[in-house]
Amino acid sequence: MKTIYALHENPDWFPPFARAFEQEGVEVVEWVLTDGVLDLDGVPPEGIFWSRISASAHTRGHGLSKDYARAVLSWLEASGRRTVNGRRVLELEMSKVDQLTALRAAGIDTPRTVAAIGRRRILEAAEAFEAPFILKHNQGGKGLGVRKFDSHAELADYVASPDFEEPEDGITLVQEYLQAAEPFITRVELVGGSFIYAIKADTARGGFQLCPADACAIDPVTGRPVMPPGATIAPEPGQQLFSRREGFDSPIIAAYSDFARRNHLEVCGIEFIETVDGRVVTYDVNTNTNYNAVVEAGAPLSGPRELVRYLARLADPDRQPAPA
Repeated sequence: MKTIYALHENPDWFPPFARAFEQEGVEVVEWVLTDGVLDLDGVPPEGIFWSRISASAHTRGHGLSKDYARAVLSWLEASGRRTVNGRRVLELEMSKVDQLTALRAAGIDTPRTVAAIGRRRILEAAEAFEAPFILKHNQGGKGLGVRKFDSHAELADYVASPDFEEPEDGITLVQEYLQAAEPFITRVELVGGSFIYAIKADTARGGFQLCPADACAIDPVTGRPVMPPGATIAPEPGQQLFSRREGFDSPIIAAYSDFARRNHLEVCGIEFIETVDGRVVTYDVNTNTNYNAVVEAGAPLSGPRELVRYLARLADPDRQPAPA
């Protein structure tokens, strides 16, 4: 079997995958891309290189990870190495503009969106929208910069205030506010183009920050659940924001599988909202998908184990998966 390398920047998110590799009896080498040295004249090792670099890396003090990963993936792919969620997919992770334009090209409904390049152009971009509308960062993850505004005056006050959150790449998105028929969004998990399961995320309690990783749920200082922006009900200790959407069967699964194939997305979680006016609107593509422990406990398939099995098949096509 070829060696499997996991390229990432956040050790706190890796334990569920480490357990899955152990359960499957597959070795993995972690390559943490926070800083380092890359010899472009060197020959990369043989192996399968799985990237799960996150657009929110800079929030953990890893501002170099995005460009380090770009360099590493370019080097690997130029040398003919097999990458999973490689160089092209990294750009999808880092740009919601990239995601939305790719989704629209695939015929998938997305929110009306205008990109403002530079802080001073945000009010101009918002002129295209009636209130309410939302702001979000183009380089997102964890709901970065997502805020709802009920008037243009409220937006003007925010943009002029010291509370304004500067986006990492200087691009702020103004987007239509989608009113959900029920207070949840759905996230479809895919591995190797195959549907694993769909989860519901409670937007009343989870607001705009709906990272399913267990490490995202608790404030490391207070030990209490985080009150995310946009939440209307405070989460309580032990309260679950995520659940599996049982019996989920929708044409959107096939659309997402085709979208993933066309964009070389081998591991992803894609999110949509069902609106009061009957639309199914896709607004986010997660290429470094995390899995929630509570959802995993009751699911017929395990996201991390299906991922490890997929990587193991790439490393050794004759290998049989371990018993569940």
